[in-house]
Amino acid sequence: MTDILPPSIELRQDREPVPYRTALEVMTARNAAIAEGTGQELIWLLEHPPVYTAGTSAAADELLDPRFEVVEAGRGGRYTYHGPGQRVGYVLLDLKRRARDVRGFVHAIEGWVIDTLADFGVESWRAPGRIGIWTRDIDGREAKIGAIGVRVRRWVTMHGFSVNIAPDLSHFGGIVPCGIEEFGVTSLERLGLAVDYEAWDAALLKRAGQFLAALERPCPPESGQ
Repeated sequence: MTDILPPSIELRQDREPVPYRTALEVMTARNAAIAEGTGQELIWLLEHPPVYTAGTSAAADELLDPRFEVVEAGRGGRYTYHGPGQRVGYVLLDLKRRARDVRGFVHAIEGWVIDTLADFGVESWRAPGRIGIWTRDIDGREAKIGAIGVRVRRWVTMHGFSVNIAPDLSHFGGIVPCGIEEFGVTSLERLGLAVDYEAWDAALLKRAGQFLAALERPCPPESGQ
């Protein structure tokens, strides 16, 4: 898979869970190195042990049951759960080399996940006023299948997205996910799809060129979030 990304971008795929604090330290250091021109850009696919992460807009009353470690992530957004069965993608890219458009970056990540889910036969979408990736759950209601949370420092991105492949969905019950009480969460497994990380990563990376190309142009005004 070394030819999927341009040589300027490192691809890292971890099969064993990476503690969230460890990943955050690695991301922070790499973000600074990219900004200084001494580090390689990075797309990192991984999984975390169970953890609740708090974004900069997290409200205390949205942490309902801190049964797992709670870490302040420094990214935008509110509370999010990460854990086994969820594939996380961290995207560390220098937007100075591309269109300097943070909204366009978020839009491109959303599109990357939406298109990859479509490759597994899952229709998903953006929802106005609700950050994340949404789909139709088995009960017919809208539910979140992917989360988006990014931070940009000196025009270098960090954090990224997570997709629920086959996590224990009860673990989301300790928080109000992303501050949205009226909607639930779902997964590929709950939707009846048996997808492993190898298959997910392969489908995602197949569309990496399309994602990177989207970063070369500003986000169209009508696209929204």
